[in-house]
Amino acid sequence: MSIRRPLIAGNWKMNGLKAEARILAEALASRVNAIGSTPFDLLVCPPFPVLSTVVGAVAGTGIGVGGQDCHAKVSGAHTGDVSAAMLVDQGCQFVILGHSERRADHHESDDVVQAKVAAALAAGLVAVVCVGETEAQRDAGETLAVVSSQLAGSLPSGADPRQLVIAYEPVWAIGTGRTPTIEDVAQVHAAIRWDLSRLLGAEAAAGVRVLYGGSVKPDNAQALMALDDVDGALVGGASLKADDFWAIAMACPAP
Repeated sequence: MSIRRPLIAGNWKMNGLKAEARILAEALASRVNAIGSTPFDLLVCPPFPVLSTVVGAVAGTGIGVGGQDCHAKVSGAHTGDVSAAMLVDQGCQFVILGHSERRADHHESDDVVQAKVAAALAAGLVAVVCVGETEAQRDAGETLAVVSSQLAGSLPSGADPRQLVIAYEPVWAIGTGRTPTIEDVAQVHAAIRWDLSRLLGAEAAAGVRVLYGGSVKPDNAQALMALDDVDGALVGGASLKADDFWAIAMACPAP
């Protein structure tokens, strides 16, 4: 069991209008309020237009709110983009960066992700930095090399480890219902922990939470969360259902 406090993060992706977002956020808030305190941290990352709605709905509960991306620049002529400072202004504490859907659909390189991470840290946000291999890379036996390279390339020099969360999401498992074996997850997370020690120093790396993401569901969450180097989950589809998301959170081992 990890010594780090588990983090269960929900990536809502491009889902949810204002009314739906409020209902979902309020449902999670009511569950937290009902038990008073939790052995885990909850984070929800809704689409940009409903951030203020969600921030208001979870106010005072301890549930964190994050953006799904930010630009590397503070401001300027970047139509359609959102800066880290804008996320902070909306009440966010976190931002997801380097998600495989951004890397693939928007052609974001490690250098681009690194610049965004630097901007997020400078604005005071916690960056949830995503890494993960494609199916072809997995089949070629390149998983550890790909993840290590992405991690090294996506973290800026001198990054404050207190502002970092790493999420391992095998691309082939996202939204497919497929997951790696427990042994595979344990191997990759242990390798990430080693890489973090090399990049940040062993003491600093020991405090960085490493999440697993990719078809996390209530029925597989307990086995995943029981692994030593799995400090929570980055949840996609299941985070859109309050009951499922809460069940995943409740699968975290007791302290």
